[in-house]
Amino acid sequence: MTTAHLTPQARVPWNAVALFTALVLLLGWAVALPLWLGGLAGQPIATVIVSAMMWTPALATLVVVLVMRVPRRDVWRFLGVWPLRPVGRTIGLAVAALLAPVVITLLVVAVSAWFGLVRLDLVHFSGFAEQLAASGVDPSGLPLGAIVLTQLIAVPFAAVIPNAILAFGEEVGWRGWLLAALRPWGLWPALLLSGVIWGLWHAPITLLGHNFGRTDATGVVLMIGGCVAWGVLLGWTRLRTGSVWPAVFAHGALNAVGAIVLALAAAGERPDMAVVGPLGVVAWVVIALIVVVMVLAGAFRPSRLEQPVGG
Repeated sequence: MTTAHLTPQARVPWNAVALFTALVLLLGWAVALPLWLGGLAGQPIATVIVSAMMWTPALATLVVVLVMRVPRRDVWRFLGVWPLRPVGRTIGLAVAALLAPVVITLLVVAVSAWFGLVRLDLVHFSGFAEQLAASGVDPSGLPLGAIVLTQLIAVPFAAVIPNAILAFGEEVGWRGWLLAALRPWGLWPALLLSGVIWGLWHAPITLLGHNFGRTDATGVVLMIGGCVAWGVLLGWTRLRTGSVWPAVFAHGALNAVGAIVLALAAAGERPDMAVVGPLGVVAWVVIALIVVVMVLAGAFRPSRLEQPVGG
């Protein structure tokens, strides 16, 4: 592969990065404010509010592009939206990105069960039956295993529509603009800092118990850890292809498969999502091992990664 046709930025546009970060955090809190003031958390309208919040990174991106003029040219290319080159690699990684979160999440569940962190029932799916009963559905006579399997098979489709539509609002900011802007700072600093900011952005809903059921700083720290871990993988797809789309589909798939451990757990289990969830501590370890293997295989060598176009 050659990247000679691309012109890397000479330096990080720190003023624009600071503006983007301030904007995206403030916008996230502003959109989520009704959940705090109106006591709407857990109600159907909360889904609409969270969905709207997912587009605040795109809005922050629009501001820095128009006001700070970063980049000054080739905006769509800088953001990884268009063109799709190299086409074969981009499409291949986009397909892999639809499947990888499912595989990794199931691996996290398996490792968690192996170490006794969660008890599974893969025969009778008693935990899933318990959930259905709690929601007013009689699980008796239902093919629970087939239903769970169907949910897993449906993840890639849900990752495209509607999840990818919402995920694009985030990814055009995180892996589109922010990662590209930070790239001159160095590969790993850019991946890690973009993941930290992504995690902090979730604070308005994380502090309400979303994802981990923790309403203090512990939840925010857990979310930062999960976003840094997944951010390395999503960021790698962005830099490997020069396109934001594989990260969009991976993000959509991750959102679709997030609660699968609850369907696989045995009746009476209350899985701690901070430990066994796809953003939890076990996932950090699993993803870290995957990244180590990728590094040893040369996947993160600069010669194998696209360089963002200059500003």
